[in-house]
Amino acid sequence: MKTPADPVRDYLAAVEREASALPADRRHELLADLAEHIEVTRAERPDTATGEVLAALGDPRVIAATALAEAGNGDAEAPARGGAGAPARRGKVHPLVPLLMLTLSLPFMMVFPDHPGPLFGVLFRVTGAVLLCTSVHWSPVRKTTGVLLAAVLPTAVIAAWNLSGGGPAGDTPALWANLATLALLSGTAAWLWRVRRV
Repeated sequence: MKTPADPVRDYLAAVEREASALPADRRHELLADLAEHIEVTRAERPDTATGEVLAALGDPRVIAATALAEAGNGDAEAPARGGAGAPARRGKVHPLVPLLMLTLSLPFMMVFPDHPGPLFGVLFRVTGAVLLCTSVHWSPVRKTTGVLLAAVLPTAVIAAWNLSGGGPAGDTPALWANLATLALLSGTAAWLWRVRRV
């Protein structure tokens, strides 16, 4: 008779098989991180089926390939530095960085409505979107959803308002529109933080 832990064991075994080329310590660290993430997700969302939790993590082959690519980048640099010390982990930005940049782009433009506020706000939004898209912490579907909700949609709405002249006129409607957009950005960032890969 199967126990509820069997799908998790099978999933972790598949990741271990696919990541067999990793050094043992990195492979064990990867498996421990995945197991912890699964446990935390199941505790936070007890109504979610185990299969859904595992599906949200992604295909074991993709996880293993990402880990192998990161290890390959670091190991390839080690000989150039004389092989001493731990290999550098290129391309790995803390997941909070793109989320903060996307969320804070609008408040920055609200606080500094004149130059340079809009320029920095747009730079924050574009940089946040690029960092989100190149991050290893989310699946491609979640990256696309995050960019659409936190970067493309607010930009398109603001541009349409400005070009049509039909945007909210006066201080109160403009404030409500900005607050609604900020709620969208904050909600998207909170969702992305919650579903990130550890």
